Amino acid sequence: MIKTLTSRLRTLLKGSSFNKSFFEELEDILIEGDVGAQIAMEVVDQLRSGSPKNETDLRGELKKLMLRHLKSLEVHLSPDSLNFFLVLGVNGVGKTTSLAKLANHFRATLGPEKILLGAGDTFRAGAIDQIKILGDRIGLRVVHQEQGADAGSVIFDSLASGLSREMRLVIADTAGRMHNKQNLVRELGKIDGIVRRKIGSGTYHRMLVIDATTGQNGLRQAEVFDEAIGVDSVFLAKYDSTSKGGIAIAISKNLGIPVSFIGTGEALDDIEPFDSHAYLDELLGAE
Repeated sequence: MIKTLTSRLRTLLKGSSFNKSFFEELEDILIEGDVGAQIAMEVVDQLRSGSPKNETDLRGELKKLMLRHLKSLEVHLSPDSLNFFLVLGVNGVGKTTSLAKLANHFRATLGPEKILLGAGDTFRAGAIDQIKILGDRIGLRVVHQEQGADAGSVIFDSLASGLSREMRLVIADTAGRMHNKQNLVRELGKIDGIVRRKIGSGTYHRMLVIDATTGQNGLRQAEVFDEAIGVDSVFLAKYDSTSKGGIAIAISKNLGIPVSFIGTGEALDDIEPFDSHAYLDELLGAE
């Protein structure tokens, strides 16, 4: 079994002498934990020059240095207009399940009558049925068409329905066929244009779901979606004890995109607003 970043750091820090080999191993652990080579080298160089006296000092300084690179965003809904979340992500990252977790999270304060889901992934087989099932499970209406329908039309209908019914929140799924980047970018551009023209005074948020276990490939995914239409925040899915987890830092540092939510399990209530301090405490094995 591959050790996680957290367990490897905890093992290294216990009773170690802060010599050359220690800092070299620390750098390797951070890189292999998906923090990224540039960040790892920068952080370790600064740690080395700081001459930490003990494990507590080093762990505290390591957290302080990594906090400089990690951005978080607390998502607040506009109280006076429609809020529209466009959920992005490649196939297989848990995008539709994360969408349902978001809806369930806001359902607790808004109630089911003020939230609408849009089945904008008309490409993946089973995507429409999946979001309909999840919508039924949490008591939310789903705007949908048939598989293969124009995704832009579904997004337009979702927005129109949300506005006419005076909804507070509409959350729409999108296709994530990363293997065909050109078509993906073209479709997202069209959808983005529809939302911007239709939303009026409403609030528009583009949220990218990243699988915490996918490593540096997650950074490349974020680059593609950010280049296509821009990304306002990241939902870090599948973050549990098996994850390496450092990809959130790499995305924040390289692209300036904050993390807003974290998925901690399979149940629909396994979602938490992202807390950078708690995230780093867990990642660094704070006791």
